[in-house]
Amino acid sequence: MSAPAPSPTSPCYGEPPQAPTTDILGLKVSRVTRAETRELLHRFLQSRKPHLVVTADAAAHVLASQDPELLEIINHAALCTPDGTGLIWASRFLKTPLPERVSGVDLAEMLCADSARMGFGIYFYGAAPGVAEEAAEAMRRRYPGTWIVGVSHGFQRTPEEQAAVVRDIQEKQPDVLLVALGMPRQEKWIVRHMAELQTPLAMGVGGSFDVFSGRVNRAPEWMQKRGLEWLYRLMQDPSKYAKVANLPRFAWRVLQRRRIGPGPADR
Repeated sequence: MSAPAPSPTSPCYGEPPQAPTTDILGLKVSRVTRAETRELLHRFLQSRKPHLVVTADAAAHVLASQDPELLEIINHAALCTPDGTGLIWASRFLKTPLPERVSGVDLAEMLCADSARMGFGIYFYGAAPGVAEEAAEAMRRRYPGTWIVGVSHGFQRTPEEQAAVVRDIQEKQPDVLLVALGMPRQEKWIVRHMAELQTPLAMGVGGSFDVFSGRVNRAPEWMQKRGLEWLYRLMQDPSKYAKVANLPRFAWRVLQRRRIGPGPADR
């Protein structure tokens, strides 16, 4: 049986929102640039208090609209960056513009680069067996001096195996914990263990380890700039269709809200 969801006042959520937010149909997204996000992450590390960072896109918005626990987690996170052009479009269409896209894979790589420069430790948890190790080695090669203190795949099947991962993270005492279990599992895992781990910065990173390891290629830069990364991912992996199918549902909700005006879910 899984542990009950924490209440909004539970220390499992870590520090409360640390940046101004824009409400997009009930989802609170931080109004931050990439540079501001980097400064905030460094501040989280210096504080030594636990912070949850979420990176949300349009598919995450649809998931959260159907999952009250996930919505509550996101809205109580220290930071929720707009990881997708869908949220940027929606914010502008609803006349509450967000500055720019701040993606999870870019933040995760930035933290690896800053680890080499600043000396803080990072733990990679998640993805299929072998992927986190390959991702860690790739980051060490790309940014010599990156301090990755531990890795563990995300396929633990028993409570004993799960407990062993938590103990390993506690023993390694990372400054940054990157969790690649996919949304919403990664965010729920973090809040359930945040109080006992006390990691200054914990962030769900989805498929970032697959990208770092080279098993999955990112879209060309021109596609990223034009908001077509979703199309590239679908072309590479048709199994992503279910996630991509959420995009028109999200767009329809935004169009409807603009037409009828704000409702209770947006207050």
